[in-house]
Amino acid sequence: MSDTIEQQCLSKGVKLTEQRRIIAKVISESKAAYGESDHPDVDELYSRVSKIDPKISIATVYRTVKLFEEAGILTKHDFKGGKARYEAMIESHHDHLIDIKSGEIIEFVDEEIEELQKKVAKKYGYKLVDHKLELYGVKVNSKDE
Repeated sequence: MSDTIEQQCLSKGVKLTEQRRIIAKVISESKAAYGESDHPDVDELYSRVSKIDPKISIATVYRTVKLFEEAGILTKHDFKGGKARYEAMIESHHDHLIDIKSGEIIEFVDEEIEELQKKVAKKYGYKLVDHKLELYGVKVNSKDE
């Protein structure tokens, strides 16, 4: 990550109180600490933040996440069958493959899919400016395929 959420807040004029700074730090560090496919929901963020500062309420976490989302610092994902989950907007574009049994989220980039999406938009007379792709599946054993 080239930028932290804290740096994004400063560049976008979002005031960082000490509690917001802790929440921003926890979100910024969640990938490194919790693995590549970490997209925490508010309850998970609250759990992690509480270990650092038990005085931070869940309401503060909700308000801060909403503030960061409105400022374009976080993006909210409403993956099927689950709570809203968040990730930093400062990450490069990627798509998601969600395991509907375990809830694991795999981030991926596939150039063929990217080109196909542009081709489809062009076919209908559009220039693609943004997209979001979520694939849902279940893990299969090689003998199940």
